Amino acid sequence: MTKSKLKNNQKENQEKEIEEKVDISSGEKTTFFNNSYIQRVRTDVSDSKRNKLYIKAIIITIGGNLLLTVIKAILAWVSGSSAVFSDAANSLSDTLYSIIMGIGLYVSQRPADESHPQGHSQFEPLVSLFIAAAMASAGIAAVWQSIQNFIGEAEPTALGWTTFVMVIAVIVKYIMYYLVSRVGEKVYSPAIQASARDNLVDIITSTSALLGVWGSHFIHPYFDPLAGLFVALWIFKATWEIIWENIGYLIGRGADLELTNKIAQAAFSISDVADVHRIVAEYVGPQLRVDMHINVDGDITLNKAHQIGEDVRNAVEGMEEVDLVYVHIEPIGHEGK
Repeated sequence: MTKSKLKNNQKENQEKEIEEKVDISSGEKTTFFNNSYIQRVRTDVSDSKRNKLYIKAIIITIGGNLLLTVIKAILAWVSGSSAVFSDAANSLSDTLYSIIMGIGLYVSQRPADESHPQGHSQFEPLVSLFIAAAMASAGIAAVWQSIQNFIGEAEPTALGWTTFVMVIAVIVKYIMYYLVSRVGEKVYSPAIQASARDNLVDIITSTSALLGVWGSHFIHPYFDPLAGLFVALWIFKATWEIIWENIGYLIGRGADLELTNKIAQAAFSISDVADVHRIVAEYVGPQLRVDMHINVDGDITLNKAHQIGEDVRNAVEGMEEVDLVYVHIEPIGHEGK
């Protein structure tokens, strides 16, 4: 038999041994090799408590912005103030972007499937960048309005309804910031933390605008556009911080030394671990994927070594910052590549 025919026969035998079947319940393909099941999609590790906190943050963000939109719209209709009407329109745009943010967070929490076998968590930094883009547009608008006020003849800003609306906005946004930031810290979510920062920026914006209104009335008309420029600079600063942080999540930024030490400590919490000589941790989405090598007694059984590896994996994956851990086990004195 020629080599070409032999290769063809081997290929045909492999095609017979490997068979793809479709799971009726999920619609996902599974591979069988020599009648052995090969898992191609990560086991669902979704946390119902975490998902509830995500939903809570989404409801607070959309509900708070919608409440402000309604209040400002009513006050704009009662007062006939164009400034209050513009502020109502701004709150409406915040509501719309909040809805888009909610959709993005929902997608990021979907379980793994064949198209995304490790899950959809990398969608979350994209949501954060979308929030940053919305913040940047608000900063550009603030700069433009301030420049127009400087070029034109600045006039004192009317008090009354404008002051009332800004005070309400500060109170509502502070409540939103407090609640959303607490959720963001609990679930270690960059998108929710970015949304909290956006609320903080709105607090600074409204407070500065309020000071600008009063300053233009009692001190000098140019006090208002100066406050507008200050607000714009604050917005750009917060926007850059969000962009820098989340680009790192998308391009695989490595863990810092402090976090790497925490990972090593989690591994050493397992008594049978003699040494940890390799930890390569990088962000894939908002959480870390960790490749680590540990040393154990070389004379123990394979079952014992496997159990140690599982214990280490569970200990490290128990950290909020960590998503997935690969543990390579080596005998004491050996350091593999």
